[in-house]
Amino acid sequence: MSDASRASASDPATSELKAPEPVAVFAPGGYDADPARLNNARGYFESRGHRFIAALDADKRHARFSADDDERLRQLQRVIDAPDIGIALAMRGGYGATRLLPRIDFDAMAEAIARYGRRFVGHSDFTAIQLGLLAKTGAISFAGPMAGPDFGGSAVDAFTESHFWRAMIERRVDAEFPTRHEPVRANGVLWGGNLAMIASLIGTPWMPAVKDGVLFIEDINEQPYRIERMLLQLAQAGVLERQRVVLCGDFSGYATVTYDHGYDVEAVFDYVRSVTSVPIVTGLPFGHCPKKLTLAVGAMIEVAVSGGRCRLQQQWDLNAGASS
Repeated sequence: MSDASRASASDPATSELKAPEPVAVFAPGGYDADPARLNNARGYFESRGHRFIAALDADKRHARFSADDDERLRQLQRVIDAPDIGIALAMRGGYGATRLLPRIDFDAMAEAIARYGRRFVGHSDFTAIQLGLLAKTGAISFAGPMAGPDFGGSAVDAFTESHFWRAMIERRVDAEFPTRHEPVRANGVLWGGNLAMIASLIGTPWMPAVKDGVLFIEDINEQPYRIERMLLQLAQAGVLERQRVVLCGDFSGYATVTYDHGYDVEAVFDYVRSVTSVPIVTGLPFGHCPKKLTLAVGAMIEVAVSGGRCRLQQQWDLNAGASS
């Protein structure tokens, strides 16, 4: 996202906690093709004083998954049950979380959040678990960076790092980014994530019924017509019209072809605007991109668009779930 680098962030909250909490990494979906990234993530957190708990075996894989379904479920249950974990971070996305949904103890997950202040963080395929948690319990989780792609490389993006620690420590989001949209003011429960995962949950018990909410979306490697088809599915299912605003993050990894005749993601958003009355605001620094916000899924958020800028403000209490 070309504008993401210009999204504002005040000085980092502080990348250190007064008493650094243990950070656990688990892999509910795919395996990381580079096992070294787990050790790189370990080095990042341990250098800041955090005890690092790897609930996965980085050298293990089962087909395209990090492990078979039973083992991936055990990983998740381990980070739910352990009383001393502060941050539970997904290793990466991929695919696999959907297979676990009927067997996840969402009540226990919500209890760990309320009792221990546990922050479950991830995006991409992890969206399925986050939205299942919200639908079943109203508990808050976090759409944000993951251990492999974001903390497991040679360097951590400064924007991503700053906003991650602000969310983890200060329990707030305060961000601004450029956008091309007429003035908008809205507030509501923030929910969403990966568009393909959201669409896949329609008609299931794990799809949150959020009314007057703020929906955010992103995706990767999806051609424009597929993005449009998923958005129309949300519109035709009545989901979009129940929202106050839709925030569009990074949609990358696709390539238009001659057959498209200029039909790209911006053309998709323009068309969706013509079939829904809900404001479609682009430019959100979030998704499969180096620079990303950390957002509290299930918490109230204020959105204000004016003068070509979008301002987001969010604060939360992990002991109080959102109303959906």
